[in-house]
Amino acid sequence: MKLSSVDLRSVWLVTIACAAVSMVVAAMAALNTALPAIALDIGADAGQMTWIVDGYTLALAALLLPAGAIGDRLGRRGVLVAGLAVFGVASLLAIWVSDPTQLIATRCLAGAGAALIMPSTLSLITSGVPESRRALAISIWAAVAGGGAIAGFLVTGILLEFFSWHSIFVTFAASSALTAVVCLTIGTSRDRNPGAFDYLGSISSILAVTGIVFGLLEAPHRGWDDPLILICLVGGAVLIGVFVLIELRLQSPLLDIHLFRNRAFSSGTLSVALQFLGSFGLFYLLLQQLQLVFGYSALQSALALLPFVVGVGVFSLVGNYLAVRFHSVKYFISGGVLLAGSGIVLMGAIDYDDYWSVAWILGLFATGIGLSNAPSTTAIMSNTPLDKQGVGSAVNDTAREVGAAIGIALAGSIVAAGWSSRIDPVADATRADLIAAGEQQVSAGDEAGGQMLIAQADRVSDAVRQSLAEATAVADRVESQAPALAERILDGAQDAFMGPLSQTYIVLGSVVAAGSILLFWLTPLRMVDKPPESAPDEMGDEVSVGPTNDD
Repeated sequence: MKLSSVDLRSVWLVTIACAAVSMVVAAMAALNTALPAIALDIGADAGQMTWIVDGYTLALAALLLPAGAIGDRLGRRGVLVAGLAVFGVASLLAIWVSDPTQLIATRCLAGAGAALIMPSTLSLITSGVPESRRALAISIWAAVAGGGAIAGFLVTGILLEFFSWHSIFVTFAASSALTAVVCLTIGTSRDRNPGAFDYLGSISSILAVTGIVFGLLEAPHRGWDDPLILICLVGGAVLIGVFVLIELRLQSPLLDIHLFRNRAFSSGTLSVALQFLGSFGLFYLLLQQLQLVFGYSALQSALALLPFVVGVGVFSLVGNYLAVRFHSVKYFISGGVLLAGSGIVLMGAIDYDDYWSVAWILGLFATGIGLSNAPSTTAIMSNTPLDKQGVGSAVNDTAREVGAAIGIALAGSIVAAGWSSRIDPVADATRADLIAAGEQQVSAGDEAGGQMLIAQADRVSDAVRQSLAEATAVADRVESQAPALAERILDGAQDAFMGPLSQTYIVLGSVVAAGSILLFWLTPLRMVDKPPESAPDEMGDEVSVGPTNDD
């Protein structure tokens, strides 16, 4: 079948949009595998290592809504190019940093650029692709956005096999520069009658999302009862209420709160949040299990997650097509989330001692995410007026980021609490063994060596208590001198980790599965719960199908 010029433009637009969004999502995950090397090179402590990753996520989540509105006003292609430029410059600056604070600053700057990129990619697709091809285009975008984190793990693993951690940022800088150039070949779109910009709504939304995401990301480390965490979470919730009140009073709000009266829009938003809660919670747990229990390298761990990429990619296309074709979005959104939640529960409910015993469960989970992923995004965008597609896309993306933060916080907190309650006997036994070994060396005449072992006992015991990664590192250090002690440390630490891990899988999966029940009640059968306010050509949305100088 011969492709028309419109079809070719649509294919090119979707290709560029997917290339841009894949960078944004990959950058969320890419540095996790490189953190040990980065920490050694620039002297980062544990808290700084956390924020080298989380600074990007926080800036991205907080700025998404205002960034989407800016794209609607100024032109989505121009804002996309600007975001790519900021992202590229931030990546380039990271190559020359000399201390952790500088690297965290570049990551926050990259997150700000990503906030300009992400909503622009989806809104360009929904406003620039003909309606007959729009569902397919959104399916492809959703599949790429869903699997982008795995691509980040994979590319990082490959780069670290041959180069230093700086190569990650070189790759991001080069990719963003190339994408920015080819973006000049696509058309743009914008709202011709945007009204006054909502500064109060923008500020309150930024502060609200910052407080909530910061609180969720830091809670596993500081504890849920930490005063700063409570201030951030409670303050963020209050600011959400303030934001809603502001938006209801304005003629040109940043976000039309009345959109959430639309059941398809609301259920799509909730579904996206649940999917990313489950996905990033699962990644947080599974990557530790693969590397610290099964002994996989960073690259092997990324390859082990490929069933997720395949499942999401294939079933995003299938799910969206069938949901639109047979007006059955209710069953695909709620059923897919239920399947994903059931897969996570199975990860904790069955006994296994290698990856291949649970690879099929990962495939089951990915199938559920794929079936619900694209229909959820399509439900959001199909029920957003065409002139507000940037804000609709930002709602979709904010739901992803907040869901991911909740998933990581929930998984991290449960595992940390379970670990703390189980690791003490192992740490105490390690301390006693080192003191006994030191006393034996002193008795044998090695006064200096024995006293050194005794002096190290408390420090080693504290390290074992920190985490499975720290306990594994301790076991590796003492293996050459005391192989029996190393084996006891490793076996005890893994036992202390695996119990809470299984419990966390079950709790995480149960939360996602419970959400699917709410989705079944909330989600309508049809993709468009109510007709949009007006037809696309009546909404005042200015669309250009080719390169322009409007931006």
